Formats: sequence, structure tokens, C-alpha cells
Amino acid sequence: MSGRVLVVGGTGMIGSTVAAALAARGDAVAVLARRPVSEEDPPAIAGMERIVADYTAEDLSPALLTGFDAVVFAAGNDIRHVSAEDEASGVWDRLQRVGVPRFAALAKAAGVSRFVQIGSYYHQLHPEWASTNAYVEARKAADEGSRALTDEGFAAITLNPPSIVGVTPGRALRRFARMIRWVRGELAEPELFAPAGGTNYMSVRSLAQSVLGALDRGEPGRAYLIGDVNLSYRGYFQLLADAADSDRVIEERDEPHPYQPDRFIVQGRGVVIDYQPDPAEVVLLGYARDDVEPALREIVRQADETFG
Repeated sequence: MSGRVLVVGGTGMIGSTVAAALAARGDAVAVLARRPVSEEDPPAIAGMERIVADYTAEDLSPALLTGFDAVVFAAGNDIRHVSAEDEASGVWDRLQRVGVPRFAALAKAAGVSRFVQIGSYYHQLHPEWASTNAYVEARKAADEGSRALTDEGFAAITLNPPSIVGVTPGRALRRFARMIRWVRGELAEPELFAPAGGTNYMSVRSLAQSVLGALDRGEPGRAYLIGDVNLSYRGYFQLLADAADSDRVIEERDEPHPYQPDRFIVQGRGVVIDYQPDPAEVVLLGYARDDVEPALREIVRQADETFG
């Protein structure tokens, strides 16, 4: 499809990449964000229409979304964006469990025909984790609650991706630049090791491709488990070291790590999440695989050009 598309969370890494991909193919793209245009915005969304609003606000009117053919929801905060203190206060109700389906219902009431939510892979792979992990339960509820709104006039689709590899200019690129110095052995701390465990990874470029495929060809009411390559955390850090032309070898230790904190390892340190996406769904959604290593090389190039 092509038309007028709203990207919710369009100032983030994922949202801005999706917005740029939509614009590149000719869609009229607007972004919804909590703050006005600023110098901190990713260059990819420069000049795009901006709607300033908080998707979790209870008083939003369907009029806000009138005239859009589709909505891409890329704003669902994950566990890396929420402090342990906020998580204990029940923040997942507002950000996920209640907030996302309520916004999807708003889009439906406004006459939007397609709603693509970018979720997370944990609950689709391991639904049993929802009974013990509040974050996983909230993601599951956001996914299922949005898709339950599907009818003849409204197609709600969820993409459930793994860990996403990508970066935007600014603080995120600066953090990656520090990691690059680390894998090159230019920093004394932390020690050069990776925690035990691992997961599936996918580039933000591949994720954006899958969003376009879901908008065009996704089955209404369907959740798609997407992904690319399975890596141990050691393997991921080693790929980064190789991309940075470092001769260092990363070792694995069953210890906490500042670049992969235990709180962010939802499955638990030492556990590996390992799966392959359905080949037919990869073709349907039209996203590239084997793109994690090229994505890391691109990040290294950007960091070296920006910070020297």
C-alpha cells in the first residue's frame, strides 16, 4: 500500500528508520512524538510532519488520527527504557498493557485501515514467561489486545522482533563509540569479556523492511515472529570487535556485564534464545537476513567518522 502513514515513536531509532523507508517509497509520512521538532531529532525525519502528543494520554481524540491510511506503532517502551523503580510502580499498564490497545482503538475509530505494531519476541516464543515476568506479560497483552480489534475495516498486525542492531546520531552513537573503543582495547575498564547466554539479533534496516511488508501484505489479526541470526553475547561482541578491525578475542564469563546488564537479559543470564523465523513469512514480509554484521560495520563507520 501507499498513502498517508503515521509513525508513532518516529524520533526513535526504529521509528525514524521506518519513517525514512516509507518516505523513500513515496508514502506521505508524519511522525507522532512527545516533543516538538528539535536538533536532537534523527536527520532521517527532517522536514516530516510532526504531531506532538503522548500516545498514553487518556484524553486523545480520534480526530488526531483522521486522514491517515495506516499507523505504524514503534513507541512501545521496552525494559531498557524503564528504570527498576518505575517498573515496580506498574508503569507497564500505561506503556503497554493498556496504552497500546487504547491507541489502536483510537486509530480504528478514526478510520485508519491498517495498524502495524512493533512488539517483542519473548511472549510469542515463550508465552509461559508472561506468568512470571511483568514486562513480558505487558507485551503479550499489548499485542493481543491490539489484534483483537481486527475486523473487516481494521487490520491490526504485530511484528515481534528480537534484539535490534542499529543506531541514530547523538547519545546512542556516542555509547556505541565507547563500546568500539572497548573492543579495540583502548579502555582499561570494563574487562574484555561477555556474559553467558545469547539471543537472536536483527538489523533495524531488516525490521523496517518487514514493516513495509506487513503494511502491504500482512494478514489482518496476525502476529509474526521475525528475526535474523542467533548469537551468544560473546559472539555479538566479537562481531563488533571484528567490524572494528580489532584483533582482540572476547571471552565468555558467567558474570554481570555493564554493556549487557542482568536486568536487560529477560531470559536470564546463561540462557540462550535460539530460533529461526518461518521462511515463508520472511518472503511474505520481504526482509533481508544476514544483515547484522553489515549493520555493525556501518555503525563502526559512523562512529569513527563522527568521533575520530
